[in-house]
Amino acid sequence: MIKVLIADNHPVVQDGIIAALSNNKDIEVVGKVRTTSELFEVLPKKSPDIILLEMNIPEVNGITALRQLKKEYSQAKVLIFSSESEDVYALSTLRAGASGYLSKDADTALLSEAIAKIANGGLFITNELAQRLAFDESTNKPRKFFRKLSTREVEVLKLLAEGKRNKYVAEELGLNEKTVSTYKARLMRKLNVDNMVDMLQQAKALELY
Repeated sequence: MIKVLIADNHPVVQDGIIAALSNNKDIEVVGKVRTTSELFEVLPKKSPDIILLEMNIPEVNGITALRQLKKEYSQAKVLIFSSESEDVYALSTLRAGASGYLSKDADTALLSEAIAKIANGGLFITNELAQRLAFDESTNKPRKFFRKLSTREVEVLKLLAEGKRNKYVAEELGLNEKTVSTYKARLMRKLNVDNMVDMLQQAKALELY
């Protein structure tokens, strides 16, 4: 039996996941939480095999929560299940330690498939995403530039694209303001731009906001 814990702040989504998995006799939903503090409180009690984690879960951003999960509960596997752009975030979350990424736009049948594959030690992304990643490698589209970015650079870019100031970004990600400025310089170089306006246009093209 694969024990699954749902970490999502939308009750409708939680109930939808439970309903979608209810006919699978190999999967048991052992709990549901709506914030990261609830997640880390429940984890030692439920000991799930797989955590379904929403990228924008309240309190701590999804990638930061993912890093903490892998550090404190390395045995638990994480499937990111989110409405955020699959093209943009799948690689970043896999680099940060996730075992898979599934968009909330995906067919519900893929949810069971993803859970089963991850439970058996595999990594999960959709076939469509794999094909798009391969296709875009030969183009000069913004997504090609994106794949040069580290997971931390994606986090910084997302917050900047949302209009957050350096001080906020630093506090949110546990950095100092000088380091945030260094990340901004790296982002402009990697995204082939020389000013903040163009950098934010790239972020828009990447569907970061």
